Amino acid sequence: MDASRREFFLGAAALGVLAKSGVSPAQQHSVAASEYVPSVQTRRLLSSFGLTYPIFQGPLGPGIGPALPIAVSNAGAMGGLSLWALPPEEVRTRVEAVRAATTKPFAANYVLASEPRSLQMALDTGAPIVQFSWGMPTKDQVAAVRRAGAKLGIQVTSREGARAALEIGVDYLVCQGMEAGGHVQGSWRLLDVLPKVLDEAKEIPVIAAGGMGNGADIHRALSAGAAGALLGTRFVATRECNAHQQYKEALLQADNNQTALTVCFDGGWPHAPHRVLRNGTFLRWEAAGCPPPGRRPGEGEVVAVRPNGTEVLRYAAALPTQAFKGTQLLDCALYAGEGVGAVRDIPSASELIHRLWKECETAAQSKRRNA
Repeated sequence: MDASRREFFLGAAALGVLAKSGVSPAQQHSVAASEYVPSVQTRRLLSSFGLTYPIFQGPLGPGIGPALPIAVSNAGAMGGLSLWALPPEEVRTRVEAVRAATTKPFAANYVLASEPRSLQMALDTGAPIVQFSWGMPTKDQVAAVRRAGAKLGIQVTSREGARAALEIGVDYLVCQGMEAGGHVQGSWRLLDVLPKVLDEAKEIPVIAAGGMGNGADIHRALSAGAAGALLGTRFVATRECNAHQQYKEALLQADNNQTALTVCFDGGWPHAPHRVLRNGTFLRWEAAGCPPPGRRPGEGEVVAVRPNGTEVLRYAAALPTQAFKGTQLLDCALYAGEGVGAVRDIPSASELIHRLWKECETAAQSKRRNA
């Protein structure tokens, strides 16, 4: 491992010593987390990645810039930086921005529905972790990650997917359930598929993903055997996330039953299922009988404009960021998981992470009292 990456993991050995001595890694944090560490798998995850909390931030898509993963990583959790579909020079800029602002680890995400042409640039710039989803990396891509000394994670959604990822050789797995917001690779509910993935994973840490919005949800996932938990929707509604304010406010007002798993917003990524809020675009399309492209109501209408002047058409896959302009922003794809009902404010990422872990601790204490 080269020196530029090694600093991201210098805390790992010390954390391992602390674990053996009975002192939790969280006790060393300026804002102490709970001593509650429910499993050997979670302790191993914290130690090997130099984390304070077993919480991963979903990468959310290339429209979300570096500010959010920087804040998450600096708070002791795992920031997620989405790099797929970005040109190499933009990837260089984003990885450099995160590395300049934190010495903590972060995961660079590549969705393999698109060729990861900028992967080598991300590795050359010092991305310490690469996390793939929607496919298995090739031998050459895995070799590139390993040559760079980076860690490797792969999102899976079944026992068979876990087996394939383990044959490649991974440092961790992300097990996604169909409750997740955004583009949904999974077809099982999380707590149904998680035991199958854990059975295959053995000693490899498994991060649970899908439909979690608070610390009680995290506790359920950890109690089911996951080493950590990945949340996406909840991190959209944070101050550092550059999602549009109207999108964040829509999340605040939504209940858990207001999402739909659909193929409605397929512009730019055909045939990929995704979970979104039931907004105007979706409701018109559903009322029309869910017609295919070419026959959908309002098709071709402009719902927003990007800062470079390009138009965002109805049914596009793009989520609205702060830079979007227009009067129909709420008709864009408003990605949200089934845990959206827990989103009721817009805190800083640091405040949210500390709160989530406190809620997890409280859920654990309640379970012990009622046992």
